[in-house]
Amino acid sequence: MIRLLLLLALTFGLASSASADDIAATGRGVVRVVTIAVVDDQVVGFGHGSGFAIAPNRIVTNAHVVDLAERYPDNVVVGIVPTEGSKSYQGKVIAYDSQRDLALIEFTGARLPPSALYTGPMTEGDPVVSLGFPGNVDLATARSAADYIRPMTPVRSEGVLSGRRVLSSVEVLLHTASIARGNSGGPLLDRCGRVIGVNSAITRGEEGDSTFGFAIADTELAGFLHDAKQPYASIGTGCTSIEDRLRQDADADARATADAASAKRDAATQDAMTREVALEKARTEAGRARENVMAIAGLLLVAGALVIGSAGLLESRGQRRQAVWALGVGGLSVLVAIIVFVLRPSGEVDVPLSALPKTRLSTPDAALGKLMCTLIPERSRITISSSEDVPIDWGAKGCVNGKTQYVGANGRWDRVLVPDAEQTVSVLSFDPATRVYSNTRYLMSAAGMEAARTARGVVPNVCNMDEAALGRLAGQQAAVRAVLPPLPNEKLVYSCKSAR
Repeated sequence: MIRLLLLLALTFGLASSASADDIAATGRGVVRVVTIAVVDDQVVGFGHGSGFAIAPNRIVTNAHVVDLAERYPDNVVVGIVPTEGSKSYQGKVIAYDSQRDLALIEFTGARLPPSALYTGPMTEGDPVVSLGFPGNVDLATARSAADYIRPMTPVRSEGVLSGRRVLSSVEVLLHTASIARGNSGGPLLDRCGRVIGVNSAITRGEEGDSTFGFAIADTELAGFLHDAKQPYASIGTGCTSIEDRLRQDADADARATADAASAKRDAATQDAMTREVALEKARTEAGRARENVMAIAGLLLVAGALVIGSAGLLESRGQRRQAVWALGVGGLSVLVAIIVFVLRPSGEVDVPLSALPKTRLSTPDAALGKLMCTLIPERSRITISSSEDVPIDWGAKGCVNGKTQYVGANGRWDRVLVPDAEQTVSVLSFDPATRVYSNTRYLMSAAGMEAARTARGVVPNVCNMDEAALGRLAGQQAAVRAVLPPLPNEKLVYSCKSAR
């Protein structure tokens, strides 16, 4: 009976919201890991630590946090308590490495935003942030055992990376971020919210000694996930503030726009020159044709006069029949010469547009076909997203992939996407002139996503909308933008080229 009540208790609670920053975004995937040992319907043990989502339904934590569950799976309940929502969930240990002190837990019933591993270089003195649920804070603030299974935001502490060490044959990161018992299994992050280690132990501070934390290093975590056949997101680019990146990208975008305008002017000039050359060629050919026709008319006139003159000579010789024939042929030749002269070309050119070279300039709403878009790292800021190429099929009038309608303004096309199954709002943008495609991502809280979905309403997933439907779509996008945080978490910028 007690076991049943404990399991039911894992389904209730209240959630606290987090602010919209990189650390808070990662914090929404941080969980409290609770273990409850039950023998003969009696609670004989209780423990808790921290963990973080590496996949929507899988949690990384320390092996020592779930040691009892690994040894006594029939007598120990593992609870996963998210930071948001109104429920907690029962989990199951699916991978366990006592040497590395890492474990992987699977649960069902909810989807958490996964964290990404940072695989780039870290140096001593770099700032680090710890997230988790320190037990000394719980002892000071918890009013009852129910607080341990009630969703709440993790505790944040900051410090610096003090170096790399080896602890029991395992590579660890030494740092000064404050942690305590209960932080075990929680993430150690860089200032962009990427995981660089898993908090595991602390030094003992005696007689005024400073306290340091140990985190299982990223290399050990990557090896553990590889052995567990667990895919994970990894980011190797350095951490740049979103303000700096947006400013730099705005400058780069302005330069790209100016370059595109210059290239457009050059192309227009080249097209004008090409068309002028074509027209001049046509004029030359027309003048040559006029001269040729006039020459033919002159030859016919001269020939006719000569034949008529020969008719008089034949008549004087008494060859009347031949004289009549010569007079007729000569007259006909003169008549044809007059007709050819009258009908000669004017020499003016009237060239149809279809006969001129096609212009190379494309209009902003023209179809570009299938494109492959490659990330521009120096213009991007990534905290959790993949950096792989993105294929798009750009159709006429802002129709993408044959089903998603973008809204055009000032030569640029935008679409705000608010998915139902993720806590991320994406503002997608494409400039046909520069062929630059961007994805500005906001990693939202549960409450923020609810507000965005309400503002979005129902959007038909079709193209070729009429003016009224396009107006409604533009209004919906403006409503979503109004509820977004002031700054995004990520901006991914791509350069697109023809997939052919």
